[in-house]
Amino acid sequence: MKKLIALILSTSSAVAYAAEPVQYDVSFNNAVHHEARISVTYSDIGDAPLQLRMSRSSPGRYAIHEFAKNVYQVWVVDGAGNPLTFTRPSPYQWDVAGHDGTVTATYTLYADRAGGTYSGIDLTHAHLNMPATFMWARGFDDLPINVSFSPVSEAWKVATQLVPTEDAYVFTAPNLQYFMDSPTELSNFSERSWDIESNDKTYTLRLAVHHDGIEEDVDVYLEKAKKVVDQQIQIFGELPDFDYGTYTFIADYLPYVSGDGMEHRNSTILASTQSLHQAEFQQLGTLSHEFVHAWNAERIRPHRLEPFNFEQANMSLNLWFVEGFTSYYGPLAIRRAGESSVKDFAELISNPINTVTYAPGRSFASSQGMSTQAPFVDAATSIDPTNFANTFISYYTYGAAIGLALDLTLRAEFAEITLDTLMRQVWETHGKTEVPYTTDDLRAALVQVTGKERFANDFFASYITGQELPDYKSLLANAGMLLRLANGGDASAGPVSFEFEGKAALITQNTIINSPLYAAGLDRGDQVLSIDRLNIHSADQWDNAIGRYSPGDTATIRFIQRGIERTAVLTFAEDNELEVVTYEAADMAVSKSQLAFRKSWLGVDSASED
Repeated sequence: MKKLIALILSTSSAVAYAAEPVQYDVSFNNAVHHEARISVTYSDIGDAPLQLRMSRSSPGRYAIHEFAKNVYQVWVVDGAGNPLTFTRPSPYQWDVAGHDGTVTATYTLYADRAGGTYSGIDLTHAHLNMPATFMWARGFDDLPINVSFSPVSEAWKVATQLVPTEDAYVFTAPNLQYFMDSPTELSNFSERSWDIESNDKTYTLRLAVHHDGIEEDVDVYLEKAKKVVDQQIQIFGELPDFDYGTYTFIADYLPYVSGDGMEHRNSTILASTQSLHQAEFQQLGTLSHEFVHAWNAERIRPHRLEPFNFEQANMSLNLWFVEGFTSYYGPLAIRRAGESSVKDFAELISNPINTVTYAPGRSFASSQGMSTQAPFVDAATSIDPTNFANTFISYYTYGAAIGLALDLTLRAEFAEITLDTLMRQVWETHGKTEVPYTTDDLRAALVQVTGKERFANDFFASYITGQELPDYKSLLANAGMLLRLANGGDASAGPVSFEFEGKAALITQNTIINSPLYAAGLDRGDQVLSIDRLNIHSADQWDNAIGRYSPGDTATIRFIQRGIERTAVLTFAEDNELEVVTYEAADMAVSKSQLAFRKSWLGVDSASED
């Protein structure tokens, strides 16, 4: 506690001395080799040592990412240009003492992974995620910031949520939190925009697409995006009150970027290795997901993620809501906008249903427990193997399954109450007010909209803190949709991933608890040689071999494990993969009430569509 008080006093003292905005200057003279030269100046900071840092985490990511590894050639001077020495108390910190109240640090940044978390620089663009790019100093979080870019080409424009100035390459931010949450793209991108009236204000939504397609592709994408955005506004009742009146979709659709999507307060990063035409505009899925985050994540925020800590992993119990409910609403908004079919949507929801039904991870932890694993799985890197295939279910998937179950339950049990109603309630109490929420706050919101405390308590006890499985078959039946076995009667050895090299069939992922392969004693790294007398050298040979058997049959599987050839008895199970189809597709009668339920849920009368 004494250390914390000392830190607060030190921070307050530092801010009291500071008067000038923090100044960043960025140039790209060696962009061909993915380098930027960056300087940062702190002025009027008193005489206390300055602690310069590179971030270890990034907004929208929950794991540690050591951005300091790509920083080198650090040079520090005082206000008169005199060189200053610095010490390195940690790999991500530079301490500067003996200055005259002004410190300028200049360094080289290497950046070659354009996406949601990292930065990418070349002769075609500079794609900057701020925590991966900019040093900052402890104790000066509240200072305003100016940043000036020197582009590679005069054709480069700037797409960002930073505040523009009269100079096209100079921007400002009110403080460090906003600056670090403001990814920036410099390139000759395609631009589109449209205005929306909400909150008695006019907001401009901007679409910046750096791509190798044609302009007509961007026009088509724009119209699709407009329809999805309109559907999401209907869910929450209004647009967020975007700072400075704008929201920017920053898209890089190029073969040399890293596929990703990342939400920010007034913008989002959208990255794909495919062009819009190649992907048949499937990038709309990421756009829809990330824009839901403008409400659910950026303003409806769990208390453990506010404010964001750039020096450590950021953990929350409620990523099932932040990411999972968003994963449910992203495809739902696309469906309601008419940009996907009911069949497409049914296939999408089959995935989370299959996962929570069969994945052994549900026996290890609840959706809250899975949320706490984010620092280990959210683009986190490590070299030691894990057993996540058996112990973990993504909070995206788990939460989407819960969102689906809650929406269908509310629609079935309460008149005029849906998951949309709950989201609007949470928006009013925690989004518009920007008061971070707890799990109890979410439960209280469910009590508020249903008027049934017991219902809310039971739902949270069963599916949020508990690990029970909703009755999806009954819930979907209300909408005239059938949950059934996709390959009933077929034999299965369980989920398995192979890598085939020559005559080797190498298992590359952990076998799954309760699967036939797991029960037979096979695991990751084993080389399967044969099933009975059938050699296994390819995926087709594996599938053909399994196809000769029926559920309950046994076979001898021969394999090499840790250099020793072994045999085991493999007892085949029935392929238990589930699929969701409409009653019409299953040649079943569908009632008017079921069609009405489906139309209310999915926004269309799908009987004629399917």
